[in-house]
Amino acid sequence: MGPGVRGSPPGSWPADVPASAHLFVDPAAGESLADMLDVGGEDGHHLARVLRLRAGETVTVADGTGGWRPYRVGSGDRGPAAVVHLEASGELDQEPALSPRLAVAFALTKGDKPELVVQKLTELGVDRIVPVLAERSVSRPDPSRAGAAADRWRRIVREAARQCRRATLPAVEDLASLATLAGHPGLVVAERGGEPAQGLGSPTGDEILVVIGPEGGLTDAEAADLKPWARLDLGPHILRAETAALAAAALLAAGRPRPGGRPPT
Repeated sequence: MGPGVRGSPPGSWPADVPASAHLFVDPAAGESLADMLDVGGEDGHHLARVLRLRAGETVTVADGTGGWRPYRVGSGDRGPAAVVHLEASGELDQEPALSPRLAVAFALTKGDKPELVVQKLTELGVDRIVPVLAERSVSRPDPSRAGAAADRWRRIVREAARQCRRATLPAVEDLASLATLAGHPGLVVAERGGEPAQGLGSPTGDEILVVIGPEGGLTDAEAADLKPWARLDLGPHILRAETAALAAAALLAAGRPRPGGRPPT
């Protein structure tokens, strides 16, 4: 078996392969990265009718937990149902897991801003996304609608992961109270006057959890009750809540060493 076989270090990323599209199988539905795949439904329509892929073009397919594989579009009649036949063109590979893991907890904001945050955190390589309610949170969805919002964010994660060609889907937690985060060994509060990202060092555990407050920020009591391991400075200006979430994620993601790449400076 050649390089990039599942379990053989260091692994590689789907973005390393020149491909026309990236999609996911659903292991929960019994799907796997088999040698032959028939892609129907929305994915099949997208490949056949929107992208108009031709036989021989390369597509990467992932399982959402880091496993992925390159495929070639097969020939044959796709028919009115737009079922696209894929044939494996390489061995199973495993996207490297970056360390430490990176989680972002952001207090809900108004309108569709949480959707933007979820989308961009996925593109930035965040491993876990944690929506929370803080004392100054303006947006307070009805509990009966919170589950629907989480499902929508998970769909956005999947779409964003396809676009940026991640093999691992970040976990989206259910909406929770800010207080539930207290005591996390790698908890970082993003606020003016904190440490620069390069000065944080390594957390006690295997995950950095950075907390972003709502419009108006966290109260002094909330920040103290979280018992943060560190405080992260995002610059001298007052950032919008959604901007702060993305800035913090970008700073911390850039500091994680990438297998096979240059170490962060």
